[in-house]
Amino acid sequence: MCGIAGVFAYGAERFDLDEHTLGRMTDAMAHRGPDGRGLHFDPELQIGLGHRRLSIIDLSDLGHQPMSNDDGTVWIVFNGEIYNHAAIRRELEADGVRFRSRCDTEVILRLYERAGDSCAERLLGMFAFAIWDSRKSRLLVVRDRIGIKPLVYCDVGGHFFFASEVRALLEHPLVPRKMDGQSLWHNLTFLSTPAPGTMFERIRKLPAGHRLVVSPLGIRVERWWDALDAPGLSPSDWSDEQIVVGEIRSRLKTAIRDRMMSDVPFGVFLSGGIDSSTNVALMSQCTDRPVETFTVGFSGAGTEAHNELHHASRVAEMYGAKHHRVVVDQASVLDYMPQLIHQQDEPNLDPVCVPLYYVSKLAREHGIKVIQVGEGSDEMFLGYSLYLQQIAFAKRLAPLSRMPDSLRRSVHAVAGPLMRAVGHRVANWEEYVRRVAHGERIFWGGAILLGDREKAGLLRRIPPESSWSVLSAFYNEIESRWPTSDVAARMSYIELRQRLPELLLARVDKITMSVSLEGRVPFLDHRLVEYVLRLPMSLKLAGGKTKSLLKRAVGDLLPADLIERRKQGFPAPMATWMFEGEFGRDVREVLRTSELVRDGWLDGTAVAAHVDHLFQRRQMHLGGLLWTLYNMTLWYRRWILGN
Repeated sequence: MCGIAGVFAYGAERFDLDEHTLGRMTDAMAHRGPDGRGLHFDPELQIGLGHRRLSIIDLSDLGHQPMSNDDGTVWIVFNGEIYNHAAIRRELEADGVRFRSRCDTEVILRLYERAGDSCAERLLGMFAFAIWDSRKSRLLVVRDRIGIKPLVYCDVGGHFFFASEVRALLEHPLVPRKMDGQSLWHNLTFLSTPAPGTMFERIRKLPAGHRLVVSPLGIRVERWWDALDAPGLSPSDWSDEQIVVGEIRSRLKTAIRDRMMSDVPFGVFLSGGIDSSTNVALMSQCTDRPVETFTVGFSGAGTEAHNELHHASRVAEMYGAKHHRVVVDQASVLDYMPQLIHQQDEPNLDPVCVPLYYVSKLAREHGIKVIQVGEGSDEMFLGYSLYLQQIAFAKRLAPLSRMPDSLRRSVHAVAGPLMRAVGHRVANWEEYVRRVAHGERIFWGGAILLGDREKAGLLRRIPPESSWSVLSAFYNEIESRWPTSDVAARMSYIELRQRLPELLLARVDKITMSVSLEGRVPFLDHRLVEYVLRLPMSLKLAGGKTKSLLKRAVGDLLPADLIERRKQGFPAPMATWMFEGEFGRDVREVLRTSELVRDGWLDGTAVAAHVDHLFQRRQMHLGGLLWTLYNMTLWYRRWILGN
């Protein structure tokens, strides 16, 4: 796991890069790679590559990057892990290829020499890499299938910049710091910026499963993988449920075992829920050493419902794990905020970043460099009650969706005021009706903060693009390529394209790497993803229960009461903490003086009203919104205004 950066002047008359600036770009990500630093600088060919190394595989200097082929015509910088690198190495060696190291970086390099741009299709793992081929005067940049590892880029004046983090790009004077209004609009819905945008006008993200080629002819971006590319399943493939359950168990265990590949100590985050507990159970079957587990809990009035410390301890004891725990409170939030904002050069507005930091720090303090996490399980196996709710409403509103456009909108015009008049309190019902009436889909994602109408009352600059437009392309894709897909498959696909890579996986990468810790996600092994996505909803939600298939697959590994207990997730009690002392005062003061209001982005009256409703009327549901505005204001001060 590492940090990569580079510049290629593909269309500039003069190479606007010196070795010192390239070094600054690279060193801006020193936290991603404290174990080594390397530069390849060639002003004649107008290319510069930088690398910060976190040594995981082959700890020797032979794994140093940037790495070149034998004659120095091809160079690579790589961030990630390739779990099948040993198998590919054996194939290439049998074909006469000679290796200098044991590291997976060299495997990618040698594979590229044989397979060209399609080399990524052979790789199992998480990765973002760039390959400079001087023979062709072109740069190839690739991001992994699911989007586990990040890659941002910027094109200015014929100079193509790329890096693992935005902060590296901003070290070059050509890269501007200007906030993108459309991305602010989307952030207030999705809590992150949908690809390919970022919060900076000129900086882009390479979407998951995409590659990019830069040459004197220009820049070309193309998708090389999608979950729908895998062969479909037929009813005979799932007619025997026991075979399906066994297949899931087998694929999951393989994914976990693959991600235990390491030359350094590894562990697992353990919340006490079914996902992390399954990680511990299957990891313990793949090693003869105690599994290292790490748990975070909360203290303070009103946080009891958020704690899973007891459940985590039970699982750790059951499997003889070496268990560690840390407890955070509202003071911990204030202590961490300056560091969080510094780390979030591209804001991730999920409050889980706070406890995630403290448990990541705990693991690193105990000598751990590699950690397994449970992200992706809920999205693939349907673990949220919200999914059940939206599936139910989709069925109820099906007749409305089949009406002509004008009739749908007329029904909504009558139904909305009527529901308000009778005090209809079914969560989100009116918003669901509005979406269907306007030709949208009910499901937008598992973490939606504000709809377009709510944002319109909060922002003073309304961009032309609805946040629905982000999702409509994904819906069009699955509905055209897989017309018979059920609503559950479509929900999982939307999460794979938007929430997972841009919010959840970005959160894991940003926070774990801030303490030089590598996070691995076995539930998002693409072989498991492709299989589970194609299974019918009737299996995934058998008996109307969330995660029915996963529970059956691991039912013999965990206590029955743990498997069946209500999901808590991995929340952070921000709204509760806002009522305690200094943290709440800081939130109010930051929002009272927000430069987003001063500079005409947010409506000051609306912000003040939300603050008043939360702190004077104790409307706890507003806690998420105020945390978002608080976080965004601090980000704006640090990364746009430079304060």
